Amino acid sequence: MDKKSRFEFRNIRQSEKGQAADIEQICFPPNEACSERNMIERIAAAPELFLVAIDKETGKIAGFLNGIATDEYYFRDEFFTDASLHNPGGRNIMLLGLDVLPEYRRQGLGSELVYQYLRREREKGRREIFLTCLKSKVKMYQKMGFTDRGIANSTWGGEEWHEMSCTLGW
Repeated sequence: MDKKSRFEFRNIRQSEKGQAADIEQICFPPNEACSERNMIERIAAAPELFLVAIDKETGKIAGFLNGIATDEYYFRDEFFTDASLHNPGGRNIMLLGLDVLPEYRRQGLGSELVYQYLRREREKGRREIFLTCLKSKVKMYQKMGFTDRGIANSTWGGEEWHEMSCTLGW
């Protein structure tokens, strides 16, 4: 079964915020995971920037990608914790997390979420997508069209992050 027939891709629903917060805790170590409160605030502020993959057999979220819109061009840690920084008309997106439950990993779901997200935001007229990732994930994101901008200003979770960006063709 291919990804498009196995999963439904859509915006998150407010009723799924608890499920998303739980998945975040599973997918990231405690020092990197978004808090439940911050996740709920982010979903309330920008549900249109949460792309979820729903397993059609279970009706549950298998994974999601989320971000906030801004006119800024550099990633900063406050994007993770302050949903009020979301500017619905922003030209750029700061990606805040790609979460795929362990049982769905290594099947291409993460890549599919990224590709669909990039396509969707390009269609909305966004200019650039930014993210931070650990060194071990740089090559993965380069394969998806992102450029490594070097070490990020972010110190989220006490880690050294790479800042990456993907221009959406504008």
